[in-house]
Amino acid sequence: MRQPRPKAAKQPKPPRAPKPPKPPKKPRTVRLADPRKRLRASLVGVCVVLSLFGGRLIQLQGIDASSYAAVAGRIGLETVPVRAERGEILDRNGEALATTVEAYDVVIDQTQVDNPAAYALQLEGILGIDAATLQETLTGDDRYVYVAKGVTGAVWRQVQALELPGFTAETAAARDYPGGGVAGNVVGVLGADGVGLTGLEQAMDETLSGADGEATYQFSPSGLRIPNSSSNHVQQPVPGTGLRLTLDRDVQWQAEQVLADAVETAGAADGVAVVMDVETQEIVALAATPTFDPNEPGGTEAADRGSAAVEDAYEPGSVFKPITVSAVVDEGLADGSTVFSVPDSLRRGGETINDYYGHGEDQMTLAGVIAKSSNVGTVLAAEQLEKDVYHDYLEAFGFGAAPDLGLPGETGGHLPADDAFSDLTRDNVAFGQGISVSAVQMASAYATIANGGVRLEPSLVAATIGADGKETPVEPAAPERVISEETAAEVTTMMEAVMGEGGTGRPAQVDGYRVAGKTGTAQRVDPECGCYADYNSSFMGFAPADDPKYVVVVSLFDPQNGNSGSALAGPAFAEIMRFALEQGGVAPSGTEAPQVPLFAE
Repeated sequence: MRQPRPKAAKQPKPPRAPKPPKPPKKPRTVRLADPRKRLRASLVGVCVVLSLFGGRLIQLQGIDASSYAAVAGRIGLETVPVRAERGEILDRNGEALATTVEAYDVVIDQTQVDNPAAYALQLEGILGIDAATLQETLTGDDRYVYVAKGVTGAVWRQVQALELPGFTAETAAARDYPGGGVAGNVVGVLGADGVGLTGLEQAMDETLSGADGEATYQFSPSGLRIPNSSSNHVQQPVPGTGLRLTLDRDVQWQAEQVLADAVETAGAADGVAVVMDVETQEIVALAATPTFDPNEPGGTEAADRGSAAVEDAYEPGSVFKPITVSAVVDEGLADGSTVFSVPDSLRRGGETINDYYGHGEDQMTLAGVIAKSSNVGTVLAAEQLEKDVYHDYLEAFGFGAAPDLGLPGETGGHLPADDAFSDLTRDNVAFGQGISVSAVQMASAYATIANGGVRLEPSLVAATIGADGKETPVEPAAPERVISEETAAEVTTMMEAVMGEGGTGRPAQVDGYRVAGKTGTAQRVDPECGCYADYNSSFMGFAPADDPKYVVVVSLFDPQNGNSGSALAGPAFAEIMRFALEQGGVAPSGTEAPQVPLFAE
């Protein structure tokens, strides 16, 4: 066996010689580039950038022009109106007759409507607009189109529940008439565009409506408004001015109800009723039938939305006799005890004037002429007046001039001109023919007698109401004396005789109160033939006669169930007058009416 070789012992390495030190580095030299090369590089870079911009411009203006124009069209500003809050219309006691409630104007962005026909079918039952009209409204490229205005919150929530794209709503205002049809003919109604169509809403539209503001908004590409955009701006509207009327809502309601019943009972075509405050000659009620509810004006005739008490002129008939007698007495030509020899007919100017009942040659006092409603006796008394003097009295009573109540269509009636006022004209006008008047004109004339001979212009608006609630009273015109206080008292006594034994007005008596009144049955002019046909039946008067508070006028046109003013209009007068007196807290009369002779003793 081979034996391993023994290892030799390791010898230590000799120490390494130290390295010589490195020589110091030479400083680095910075070599500057060639300026011409740098300029060439810069020019190349600029050219590259310009090329990129140019290519992008070609893309925008040529290749993708239509798509980018569409985006731009969806981004921009839109200015919309901000409606002013319309002024309220209140009655004399502050009860609302017309007010503004919150509502919504529904708006569509037509660019977001993909199926107008389908939208229209879903919306027509909610909005009450036919599908064809809705489809036309929803079709187009406009981004802000009104679909419906003034809808209630409930209707808008139904629209929202459909989750149809493109619909928004503007907070708006809708007109509400809390009394329904009460004073509907006077207050009037607004159109769909918020502009007054009838009544005070029309005549005082500029005052009530104020001034609309406007709002400018920035929209996103999706058609939504961008909140807090610096481009958004709102010009606040100026609220409208409110009106406080002279009407009493409760008296107005009563007058309308009683008048409607009287028209039905008489079989009349229509009728009017007026209640006037004697001292101020403010109108407390102004009723007409037919009437309408401004909350639901649809289906009513345009003619039924006006106020016949100021718009319609008619021959008054015998209710005009106290006006004639006032002139006679004021001129000192007669008094209530003056006796006239009165036949039942009289020839004047080739025409025959008749009393409504046959009688012999009666010796009537002037009080008896009024109490018995004698046409002939009235003509005999009026013949003592100079024609121009009589004409002046009629003008002073307000006939021939329209009252300035602030309602549309107010008529001044027809008073023959002074130079056309012949003897026959005077004779006919004396008992209420050949002259036409409105119910308000007659109420004003009676109020003048009741007010001791002093006339004020009739009024309907008591005050305007600012946005801060502050009222500014409407200044009344200066009062004018028409007849003396003594004449007014004398004529009042004669009118009280109408209500007494032997007078024609007993159905119009009001229990507990002295009444001065007059009946009237006038022939009605048929406009087709220009001839007299049918009748108007009226009763007018004031109470308490010893301290007058109210005038009431009731006229029924073309009654078919008789024509007596006393029988047809008298009970309605009594019912309206009774309510007004009680509502006004007027104490019953404490004295009896004076007894005056109707015939020579």
